[in-house]
Amino acid sequence: MSHPHPELGPPPPLPAGGLRVTPLGGLGEIGRNMTVFEYDGRLLIVDCGVLFPEEEQPGIDLILPDFSSIRDRLDDIEGIVLTHGHEDHIGGVPFLLREKPDIPLIGSKLTLALIEAKLQEHRIRPYTLEVVEGDRERLGPFDCEFIAVNHSIPDALAVAIRTPAGMVVHTGDFKMDQLPLDNRLTDLHAFARLSEEGIDLLLSDSTNAEVPGFVPPERDISGVLRQVFANARKRIIVASFASHVHRIQQILDAAHEYGRRVAFVGRSMVRNMGIARDLGYLRVPPGLVVDVRTLDDLPDHEVVLVCTGSQGEPMAALSRMANRDHQIRIVHGDTVILASSLIPGNENAVYRVINGLTRWGANVVHKGNAKVHVSGHASAGELLYFYNICRPKNLMPVHGEWRHLRANAELGALTGVPHDRIVIAEDGVAVDLVEGKAKISGKVQAGYVYVDGLSVGDVGEPALKDRKILGEEGIISVFVVMDSSTGKITGGPHVQARGSGIEDSAFDVVLPKVTEVLERSAQDGVVEPHQLQQLIRRTLGKWVSDTYRRRPMILPVVVEV
Repeated sequence: MSHPHPELGPPPPLPAGGLRVTPLGGLGEIGRNMTVFEYDGRLLIVDCGVLFPEEEQPGIDLILPDFSSIRDRLDDIEGIVLTHGHEDHIGGVPFLLREKPDIPLIGSKLTLALIEAKLQEHRIRPYTLEVVEGDRERLGPFDCEFIAVNHSIPDALAVAIRTPAGMVVHTGDFKMDQLPLDNRLTDLHAFARLSEEGIDLLLSDSTNAEVPGFVPPERDISGVLRQVFANARKRIIVASFASHVHRIQQILDAAHEYGRRVAFVGRSMVRNMGIARDLGYLRVPPGLVVDVRTLDDLPDHEVVLVCTGSQGEPMAALSRMANRDHQIRIVHGDTVILASSLIPGNENAVYRVINGLTRWGANVVHKGNAKVHVSGHASAGELLYFYNICRPKNLMPVHGEWRHLRANAELGALTGVPHDRIVIAEDGVAVDLVEGKAKISGKVQAGYVYVDGLSVGDVGEPALKDRKILGEEGIISVFVVMDSSTGKITGGPHVQARGSGIEDSAFDVVLPKVTEVLERSAQDGVVEPHQLQQLIRRTLGKWVSDTYRRRPMILPVVVEV
């Protein structure tokens, strides 16, 4: 098995007749999925998603793939193939289309409807090409065939990309539910047919590679939901991903059975479920769904609220309910269902929400105490089965953290893929398929690009480090007024501390020392404001560290008059 090395340099020019595969996101992380294929100077992109921030990224709204390696080649892009409509696969598209709005988007009906609605908010009207399973489209030198796969959202597709360098199959996210709610199975017959033709490189979903066995059918959840609905005496509040149509369908079915009305809460939930209903992917009995503003007219035992926030996102509806910062107030006896998995890294945030809801008297039903979620990703048993059907000549695990990628690689090896034909890469690592063999050739820039409000890419790691210091240690501001001609202090030092836990009066002890240091500096002829600020920072910082064992941000301001 090959894997990247930190000292990898930029990849060399692609050999004639070779195909280069460069993931810009989704490897070593859960989210931000994006892969660039290059052949004969032309590019094809599969997916362009976002990653959601964690606690160590305060103030950040979204994390994008780094487009810098393709920014000067936007005219070479034949199109963006979208495998399905989850945010971690389509959320970055608006930011790429801001740079070149006419890049074609290729995907299924629901996927394109979801991304078109998102692009409306960015005032972008995309060029789209709708495809269904079995379709075959030529995009420049890339001959793409689309294959039905089952996932936790309808209309998911895998794509087989044929070039003179060989055939690459990208699974997207998939599982092999044998009893799907929409009766749309993963098309194993199509994968077997591709296998007979010869799959030169398989890019396979790794998210559940560590989980043994097979994923239970989605419909297994229905019985548990009905039991929860039967036992609930007051309102039922369900938190789910805004694109999990299958899960919402089961909620609607249970609500209809038990005589409850359903209201969607949150802009993305209302938008996506409206799209799914209009396109026929969501079956809604007449009168079942009502506007949230009409709920006050209904008794609690007839109410179901469906909202976002299953991952503990601080601004989502459920988190705000837990914090008493939402118009919907949790009361004793309400039932809250978290109908989704725990994305790695979100555990603390989710349990914080669960504790908050429980504090107000809610009965919280989640994956840890009831079977209210099944995964949308193939487990180890399914992956083994899948590899034995596909028989790939080369394997590149994608979509997962390092442990998932390595576990997936081991599964491939067990089914007979030679170890020297299994490539474990990471974001930015270029993998070249040349003369039938895949190998790492170099690495391009593929760091995090942070979205903070309207700012894209302006916030970097230094700013995040400052934010963490501010959040954990606070800030101390020091103001000094200095005579620019003599260097003498004419005002201050004045200190204000915020969030440090130190009273302003406590600094009376150290201010004479700060004054002394500044006067000595003036006698030595050092009166440049920046140098004086450094002196203040060092003097005050050492005193705070010695006295309180703390390291707040110290912001000295020297004003010359």
